[in-house]
Amino acid sequence: MGEQTGTRRFEQRGRYLDELEAGDVYVHSPGRTMTETDNVLFTTMTMNTQALHLDAAWSAKQPLGARLVNSMFTLATLVGQSVAQVTQGTIVAQLGLSDIRFPAPLFHGDTLYTETEIVEVRPSSSRPGQGVVTMRHTGRNQDGTVVAEATRSCLMWERAAHEKALAGEVQA
Repeated sequence: MGEQTGTRRFEQRGRYLDELEAGDVYVHSPGRTMTETDNVLFTTMTMNTQALHLDAAWSAKQPLGARLVNSMFTLATLVGQSVAQVTQGTIVAQLGLSDIRFPAPLFHGDTLYTETEIVEVRPSSSRPGQGVVTMRHTGRNQDGTVVAEATRSCLMWERAAHEKALAGEVQA
């Protein structure tokens, strides 16, 4: 084999603080179909014994008529769907979640589609080369009905500061 020249390498990553702007909207793909198995596993792993997630006969007699996807599973998936485009490898820490709502139910077999709007981007006053990003995640089912919303704040790297930290040039 001959010598390889001009090889281009691409690393999957999120966006750096200096690449994000308020008003940007990221549409995440693919969607995630929520299966009965997913829901039962998540519910039992987290020791949530709520009959609305586990008991089909009981849930059938309740106002919505069927088991619901666990809202904490929905929230985790909502945030998780944003990682590849927004925070993969560029986040320092998640700071918090607020304004979490589930305005419509999500059922087994529904598909969750998520988009993320960047609400605010500001440099940190105490951590040079890092800053706080506030984002709003919105999840819709396959019919376009909003089923989940959450506001999330993360401490994020600026590109140059992260590159220096990875090279050992500065304390992270």
